[in-house]
Amino acid sequence: MRKAIFLDRDGTLNEDTLYPHKIEHFKLLPGVIEGLKKLSKDYIFIIITNQSGIGRGIYTEEDFHNFNNHLVLKLKKEGIEIKKTYYCPHHPDEDCDCRKPHTKNIKDAAREFNIDIGDSWTIGDHTPDIKMGLDAGTKTIFMLTGHGKQHIDEIKGSLKPDYIAENFLQAAEFILKNDKK
Repeated sequence: MRKAIFLDRDGTLNEDTLYPHKIEHFKLLPGVIEGLKKLSKDYIFIIITNQSGIGRGIYTEEDFHNFNNHLVLKLKKEGIEIKKTYYCPHHPDEDCDCRKPHTKNIKDAAREFNIDIGDSWTIGDHTPDIKMGLDAGTKTIFMLTGHGKQHIDEIKGSLKPDYIAENFLQAAEFILKNDKK
């Protein structure tokens, strides 16, 4: 079985401007490429992202795909492969099973890519990222990038991630030091 890193996108990999969906606003966060390169020897990468801007009518699914494809291509040029992106396009008030913190997308990815969830990690900057990872049975890293600093009290109060990282490279180094061999 494979090991995976389940990645939130906005605020974890790229800057989280309000509802990022325009390629001209795309910017990778510091340490992302270096961290992903270090992890790529042992892990596959899956993006799981809530995209309520679609459900709110702020941007279209085509806008989402254009932005996401730009990110995936940028990483591919650096030798980093994103196996798949799972996304929830629904408004937060809709009753769906694909919106984080629900675990549907992790479970679907585990089946599709033969992933050992217990040897995998979830990384994100929001409490639903961490709750999804914990509920699914992954190890978790909470990022202080993106909206992370705004939610640190929630994380420290109710959820217990395995690690809290200042940046992506720090998260990657923690994973490699704590990887079960």
